[in-house]
Amino acid sequence: MAWTTQVDNYCERIDLSFWAEPLNALSNVGFLVAALLAWNMAQKGNDWGPKLLAVLLAAIAIGSFTFHTFATNWAALADVGPITGFILAYTYLTITRYLNQAFWAGLLAVAAFFPYSVYLGKAFADQFGTLNGSIDYVPVVVLIFAFAALTWQTKPETGRHLLVGGGILTLSLVFRTIDNSICNSVPIGTHFIWHLLNAVLLWWMVRALIRHNTTLSLATARRQS
Repeated sequence: MAWTTQVDNYCERIDLSFWAEPLNALSNVGFLVAALLAWNMAQKGNDWGPKLLAVLLAAIAIGSFTFHTFATNWAALADVGPITGFILAYTYLTITRYLNQAFWAGLLAVAAFFPYSVYLGKAFADQFGTLNGSIDYVPVVVLIFAFAALTWQTKPETGRHLLVGGGILTLSLVFRTIDNSICNSVPIGTHFIWHLLNAVLLWWMVRALIRHNTTLSLATARRQS
């Protein structure tokens, strides 16, 4: 792979200049806002999990901005790296916090994510195609809904939060998927809406973890009183 080769994957980009995707680039401010809100929420507790997710949210903003301005293969890596990190961190936290499993089970889930994602992504791609690259995120949608189902009975509030999160991601994937197919009618595309909805999604997921921790702490306090 030639790391400095430039790529053109989106409606909005009509050349290879730095600001050829202004909406796609500037919409990453949404991730910074989400990161700041998440960080402020995380400061109210002593849990490292939400703080790590807030930092990864900020990294997603930087990486995505880099990709939608430089538009090179190395910038694409800067884009997907923090996103992958957030997914893996949330998977670990889901297993250990929401499902009350040991740390080693969380690590196994993180390791298993890669073969799971590749296998399921290929299975869906064989049926529906790449969906403009969105097929890579379908395993994440499935995972969120699966976690929602697993927590629904014992932790209903957490289950509802995850269900809403899965719904937001599903909606945002629609806008990511149709971006290239509507270039003639909507020259600016819809990828920037994917960014904005994902900023809401990731903030919501951090909030879900904080609310879960708060609910758990209150329940523990009531049992001890």
